[in-house]
This record gives sequence, structure tokens and C-alpha cells, in this order.
Amino acid sequence: MHDFLVVGAGPAGSRFARRVAEQGRDVVAFEQGEIGKPLACSGHVSTDIWSFVPEEAKPRLKQNEIRGARFHTGGPKSDAHRFYKQGPVSNVIDRVGLDKTLADAAREAGAEIRENHTVVGLDERRDWVRVRVRGPDGVETHRGRMVVGCDGPQSRVRNAVGLPDPEELLHGVLGFTDDPDNEEFVDVHLTVPRFFAWRIPRGEAGVEYGLATPPSDDVSERFEEFVSGYGVETHRRCSGLIPIGPPDRTHTGRVFLLGDAAGQNKPFTGGGILYGMTAADIAASVVDPGEPSTLEEYERAWRAELESDIALGHLVRAGYSLPEQVQEVGMELFEGEIGVHMDRPSTLFSREQLRAMLSR
Repeated sequence: MHDFLVVGAGPAGSRFARRVAEQGRDVVAFEQGEIGKPLACSGHVSTDIWSFVPEEAKPRLKQNEIRGARFHTGGPKSDAHRFYKQGPVSNVIDRVGLDKTLADAAREAGAEIRENHTVVGLDERRDWVRVRVRGPDGVETHRGRMVVGCDGPQSRVRNAVGLPDPEELLHGVLGFTDDPDNEEFVDVHLTVPRFFAWRIPRGEAGVEYGLATPPSDDVSERFEEFVSGYGVETHRRCSGLIPIGPPDRTHTGRVFLLGDAAGQNKPFTGGGILYGMTAADIAASVVDPGEPSTLEEYERAWRAELESDIALGHLVRAGYSLPEQVQEVGMELFEGEIGVHMDRPSTLFSREQLRAMLSR
């Protein structure tokens, strides 16, 4: 019997598999397709990403450095408010390459990663959990002491054990152009309902355009209108759901959730890579597969680490729907050099932010 059966080998699943394999645990992770595909997530992340990635992978994954953002209340030709740091605020990375790198790191630590294996059934018992998995050679059955649901916003694991859904799902759309762009600023447009649209320069890899909004019939139409404002036609278009707001509970007796399945995302950007891997490290440090009571400790610990920033992130997101005149006043107040960490809205009240505002 395995110690952990991990469903989903995205960043959170692979990170958890790697960390528990390093402890000598028997862990196998199932990914329903090829690692990293299809792409359904932006590759714009904070520089903290490199603490989770083998050092030798950084030159291969890094595509561009970002120093700041231009915020618009209108389209591409509208006036913008600039927010920046002297050094890099964030990096743009090869998103598919990141997933493959994290999965390879898990394999090197001793985890078994099975691609093209879809979990189709789950049976939780008092002392173990059984999953049925459809692979290239048919349906297999595996038993483990615990199951870890890292299988995204519409988690099958979450549904199978009756855990609540995230508070909300947004519909995100991405499209790309190939013209190289090494600019140091991203563009953020507060022009879609209850969220935003964006343009991210990806160095020699081109440019990413995207938006997210509550699901509706006109998401694709809004995306077409947005990119046409920039005068471009995108290709390699993809879309996916973005969970916003974690459910009240993320574990049962022998099953727990990580990453998008647990709603461990930033409400103000939708990004979940860093939050999911942070929760994965917490889980690896406190969960004992032989002691189901440790799942309560995991629940308390990840919320203690992330919940205040998630709560503040909801407040930041609420600002996207304020009247334009109010948005302009707020952005004028903070415009210029900043000391804010892009993953931690609590840093709006940090010494670094206060110092940056006083230096203007």
C-alpha cells in the first residue's frame, strides 16, 4: 500500500510528491494527460518561484523580467498609472516547462509520476483509500493511506468525497503572439466585469494576452475586443476555470486538497502557483499518512499562512468594480515606486511600501 496517492501532477501535486518522497514516503502521482498540457495558466509569477525550482533550471525557464505594471481604466490607448520597483518585481516563465521541471524533480526524489492516467473512482475507508485509474493498459486499482486531490478547479477528488466547492469560478482566456517583446512592464486593464484583462511581454517567446471574468456567453467576444484594441491576432488560444475563495474545509478523514482544488489562489490575480506550492510544503511537513488527525493540523497551518492575504486579496479585487473616478483616485495615491510583494497584499502595510511612498 502506498503512503500517498496524488491526483494531479501540476505545481502543487508535483511539489508535494517531491517533498514527501525526500522523506522516504511511498508516493505515486497520476496525471490525466501529458505533464503541463494543455496550457491553461499564465506564466507571470513572483521571483519567489525560484526557491521551488532546481537552480539549474532557471536559465531555461526564465523568459523575461518585469519591473512594474501599467494600470488602465480603459483600453490600450487610455492613460495609465505606473507602479514599479527599481529591481524585478516578477518574472515571466515557460509555464509548460515549469510543470515538467517540477515533475522531474519529484521523480528524482523517488516519487512515481504516471502520465496519461485518469482517476475515475475513489473509495474512502477508515484505514485506507482506494482509487480506480484508467491508463493506457486499462483500469487499475491502487490503495493508499491517503489521497491528495491536486486535480484543479473542478476536482473529481473533491466531488467524490463531498468536500465543498471554492466560493467562485472565473473563466480565463489566453492568447499569444510570437513577436519578441522584452519590455519590463505588464499592462492591466480594468475593463471586464469583476476582474481584469492583461498584456504580458514574454521576451523572445512573444506576448501573452488574457482576461478573466465570471462565466458568461460573451467571454470570447470580450477577448476578441480586447486584443483587437492592440491591433493583434493571437494564436495558441486556450481557456480554463480559475477558483476564487477556498471552501470552508479542505480535508476529510484520509483525503485532502491542494492548489486549485482547494481554492488556494490569489483573489486579486487568480494565480495559484506559489500559494499551492506553499500549501504543499506545509502539508509535507505536518501530514503523517498513518495519523489522519494530522490533516486538522494541515488545515490550520495552511490557513494561518495564507488566509489573511487571501482575505486582503478579496478587498483588492473589489476595487476592480468601483466607479472609474474612485479607481483613478486610489491609483493616484499609490502610483510610482512601490514596496509591495505581488503575492502578498499584506505588504501594502509594510515598511518597504511606506518607505517607497515617503520617498516620492
